[in-house]
Amino acid sequence: MRSDRKPTPWRPHRVVVIAPSPLSMFNLAIPELLFSKVEIDGAPGYELTVCTPEPGPVATTGGLDLYVGLGLEAVADADTVLVAGTGQRYTVDPRTVEAVRAAAADGRRITSICSGAFVLAEAGLLDGRSATTYWELAEELRRRYPALDLKGDVLYVEDGDVMTSSGYAAGIDMCLHIIRTDYGAAVANQVARAALVAPVRPGGQTQFTQTPLPPERGVACADVRGWAMRNLDRPLTLADLARHAGVSVRTLTRRFQAESGVSPLQWLLHQRIERAKELLETTTLAMDRIAEASGLGSADSLRAHLVRRTGLTPSAYRAGFSRLERVG
Repeated sequence: MRSDRKPTPWRPHRVVVIAPSPLSMFNLAIPELLFSKVEIDGAPGYELTVCTPEPGPVATTGGLDLYVGLGLEAVADADTVLVAGTGQRYTVDPRTVEAVRAAAADGRRITSICSGAFVLAEAGLLDGRSATTYWELAEELRRRYPALDLKGDVLYVEDGDVMTSSGYAAGIDMCLHIIRTDYGAAVANQVARAALVAPVRPGGQTQFTQTPLPPERGVACADVRGWAMRNLDRPLTLADLARHAGVSVRTLTRRFQAESGVSPLQWLLHQRIERAKELLETTTLAMDRIAEASGLGSADSLRAHLVRRTGLTPSAYRAGFSRLERVG
């Protein structure tokens, strides 16, 4: 372990970002924005460098080319190496794998955003470690690298000197956690305020995927689905749904499963939770009223379902995701 990795006021902590091709520009913007806002005693807290296996134009997922003038030799000067992602599946460059592996052997902190975790896994750095990646890529990462302990639905994971984050905005949470680790909570919170983002969130918080239902493959049950959506505040049963559809419970269940990929009651619960989340985001209704309006029954039931789905209590979800205009 290098003894000089811990940043000091008189020398910026050196972060080297490795840009894959195609690069997610959002992945690159996150560390540039957050680390550039850290000042310690009037001096920069971080020095950010971007490099790539082939210096020159680097394709981005947005269709633009980004010029990166430094090659992977820049990794040798890093205190922290951050492998950016593409937001999609891509072929891992073996030169990047070797550079990351060498940096880890030399005691650097190794981190990744989104699909950058595949580079760390290919370098063997995730064997026996806990890690995460963007939820759409999680099963592929687990399948290709069974030696890692995948935490598929969290924002970021720190395991020793290796840190991985999920995709998109989860990279913000990981970078703020890095700042907090290096310079303390007060500095991290100041950066969050300056960047107009939420303060450091715990890595174990869920990625807030919508847990999407499979695409519907027919319209035979469309009428009963629409009727149920208009009556989510009622305690609907399977018999109620079948009666409205004019078929037996068995027939409804078979048709619903064929069209929606889930049972009628699984679909109904999903819609109730989504309605409750919408009300938490857009109203100031009390918890018992939201539970009633979404058909979840009671505030206790609302809490249990929301914690199971998102990892947050209703109050915490509202605090983090309210779309109401804030005053003061």
